[in-house]
Formats: sequence, structure tokens, C-alpha cells
Amino acid sequence: MNIPFVALLCVFVLIAMRRFGRMRVAIWQAMLGGALVVVLTRQIGIGASLRAIDPDVMLFLFGMFVVGQALVASGYLYFLAYRLFSHATSPGALVSMVLFAAGIASTVLMNDTVAIIGTPLMLRLAREHRMDPKLLLLALAFSVTIGSVMSPIGNPQNLLIAVRTGMHFPFSVFFKALAVPSLINLVLAYGVLRLFFRRSFHTRVLVHTPVAITDLALARLARISLLMVILLAAANAVLEETGAARVLPLSWIALAAALPLLVLSPRRGELLRDIDWKTLTFFAAMFVLTESVWQTGYIQSLLAHWRLHLTDVHTVMGLSVVLSQLISNVPLVALYLPLLAHAAAVHASLALAVGSTIAGNLLILGAASNVIIVQNAEHRGVTLTFLEFARVGVPLTVLNLALYGLFLAH
Repeated sequence: MNIPFVALLCVFVLIAMRRFGRMRVAIWQAMLGGALVVVLTRQIGIGASLRAIDPDVMLFLFGMFVVGQALVASGYLYFLAYRLFSHATSPGALVSMVLFAAGIASTVLMNDTVAIIGTPLMLRLAREHRMDPKLLLLALAFSVTIGSVMSPIGNPQNLLIAVRTGMHFPFSVFFKALAVPSLINLVLAYGVLRLFFRRSFHTRVLVHTPVAITDLALARLARISLLMVILLAAANAVLEETGAARVLPLSWIALAAALPLLVLSPRRGELLRDIDWKTLTFFAAMFVLTESVWQTGYIQSLLAHWRLHLTDVHTVMGLSVVLSQLISNVPLVALYLPLLAHAAAVHASLALAVGSTIAGNLLILGAASNVIIVQNAEHRGVTLTFLEFARVGVPLTVLNLALYGLFLAH
């Protein structure tokens, strides 16, 4: 019996059902359980398990969780949000502003960063305007996924593609090929959300309550940290475009941004206590389980059996969407890139970026940003289930892929 693959399927079932008998199962608990199964049954060794956990991802998330928690705890995040979203006078305007603001922010800040910062903001906006929080959470999830497609630093897998393929002027390549369909797909996301949440798009005028900063000292440090993330990410983007090396790895940027808070804030203990440790546990467990699944060779044998044209644009997109649900998009891209080494056109690499990223709109497990949003929301008392996400995400993903495929085919 293929224990790792069975364990992965059981994790999917548990995440979809969220219950095991009378016991409620959280996403992180399901993934941790799957990882423990493959370790305890010796499907993967302890050393291999530790090597499978990507330290850059873990440190990046830790640093950004600290910054995000400080932005919330100081009230500075809500203060900024009031200044931005107070111009929205209807639910439709608010949803569209969330889609485009988060989508565009993801092109520079990376989608996981926007997901971390944006989740508590979406929940506050939903409470203030008596809107369904699931509508705004889905708007955030879809926007950070779609927006990150058009930038080589929008998500980790795009960065990997841009670096390992030796792509010249990656910002120009990504933007010219993918900006227009990405912006159109943000409009499509609005239409799909409006279709599934018709009752939430009422005609009442939204009244925004002014928000005051609750801790000025912490807010000053949080602002410095946020500016550090933006400036260092922008510096990386400029230097990458000119062919120079990156200023810092993304994990270092996140840790550098968290440093002022951890060193200078008297509330450092509170910040560390309240960051989302459950999501960090989920990611560590996910790396172990997906590595174990890949080591079995089962997925590789299926690809060989199907005899697919693995460099065809539509095949690349379709496979990367499906396989990203099973082994996560970053490991998938790392393993798929050698297959594109002799591909004649850059379109195959862009198709891999599109498919592995848009996979996040299909199911919760298709993107790290989804898990961050769902776990962070659950940490604050709001549950977005596997099926609730898929109900909206599946039709949206079909539309997204059709549009990207149309643009990349020419």
C-alpha cells in the first residue's frame, strides 16, 4: 500500500469534512496527522523530514506574522484601511477595491505577505459593514493569487522560475505577457463573487467609522517594519531587473522587518505569543508529507504512463494546477523546471507560473496564501470550509485558465 499517498488523501478528506466523528479537525491538525503517519511508519526518515522543511519559507512566514500582528495590535492596519477603503460607498465598490488593491500589492509584497496582513482587515471590514466575512476572505484569496501571477516576485514559484530559467528582464517578460489577462481575471473574480454572494451586494450606503491608533509607540515600529518590507522588496525588484543579484533573500527581508519589533517593543512577548503558530505547524507538516509522497515515485510514474507533451502550454498549465493540489506549487515548480530546459519558447515557463499560481483559486490547499487566510480567520473565530472555497473557486479557476491560455497561445 502507498502509505504516503493514502495519508495525503486522508488529509484532503479531513480538511473537506472538518470533522472526525464528534471531533472537529482543524486544517493544521489534519496536515500534522498526515506528516506524523509517514514519519512513524518510516516512509520518510527524520533527517529527510527535517531537510524537507524549507527554512526560507518558515522564516519568511515567522517574520511577516510578527509584522502583521504588530500592525493589528497597534491599530495601525485599521487606521490605514480606513483611509483607503472609506471611499467605498457600497459593498460592490468595497469588494472591487479589495480585489484590485490586494492584487496590485501582491506584485511587490508577495501574495503570502498580503494574505497575512489582509486577513484581520477583511474580518474587521465585514463586522463593521455587516457583510458576510467569507465574501471578503474569498476576495482577498483570489486577488492575491491572480495579482501575483503577473510579477516574478509575486509569489515564491514565480521567483524560482525567473531565476532558474535565466530569464532576461523578468519583470518586463511577466508584465507584458500576463498583466492584461490578470487584470481581466480580477474583473472576472468580481463577477463570480457577485454571482455567488448576491445578497451581500445590497444597495445600502456603507458608513465607515473613523479608526484611531490604539498604541502609538507600537504603531511607529510597525510602520517602520512595513516600510522596510516595501523598500527592500522594491530594491530587490529593481536589482533583479538590471541583472544584479538580489539584495536579500525574502526570509531575511521578513526577519529584518520583524527585528525592530522584537528588539525595541516592550510588547515583544505578546507579539510572539499571539502570532499564528498553527499555520507555521501546518507548513512544516506539509513539507514533510509532500516530500514523502514525491519520494514514492507514484506521481512520476503516472506522468510517464500518460505520455503527455510536458512542454505544451496547455498541458503545463493543466498539470501544474492539478499537481499543485497534491505536492504544493513551489516543490512542483522546482521539479517541473528541468522538463522545460529544452523548451523553445518562454511561454512554457510562463504557463508553469500561471498554472502553479492559479491552482490557488481551485482548492484551499492549492496555495500557501489560502492556508494563511483560512487558518488566520479560524484563529479569529471565522471558518471558511473546503467546500465553500471550492464552490466559488472551481468555476473561477476554469475562467482564469481559459483566459490565460488564450493569451499564452499567441
